Amino acid sequence: MATLYDVPVDALIERVATRIADDLDEPDWLAFTKTGESRELPPQQEDFWQTRAASLLRKVAVDGPVGVDRLSTNYGGRKQGSTRYVVSSERSTAGSKKIIRVCLQQLEAAGYVDTAEGEGRRVAPEGQRLLDDVADELIEDLDRPELERYA
Repeated sequence: MATLYDVPVDALIERVATRIADDLDEPDWLAFTKTGESRELPPQQEDFWQTRAASLLRKVAVDGPVGVDRLSTNYGGRKQGSTRYVVSSERSTAGSKKIIRVCLQQLEAAGYVDTAEGEGRRVAPEGQRLLDDVADELIEDLDRPELERYA
């Protein structure tokens, strides 16, 4: 049985996003909201909400009980100093906590994530099962000759 660690991350996130699309509702305000302070425009990707939720589900499964603050650091970026035309050193900025929080709430309502009191959120058994099932499908779909000798 394959786990989420055995498959490429981008393929796993893409496949999980298609699986959980029916369980999530994209908010109306998403078309007007930036994903972080370092961004200039809102996301242009059509399936951004599902992709971000799938990415968050994987991140929560890998990092154990994790809170919104730590996740916003992971989804942050680098921003040039105070104005656009001034040459100054870059600084780290956090990602949008509102987007992360609402995604986690929807994943929790769907049963993929649980709240650990005082620790943050952790993956629920249903979420772990989803990730492992998708990893199993992906490992079969991948054309990897180095894995054939272990089969």
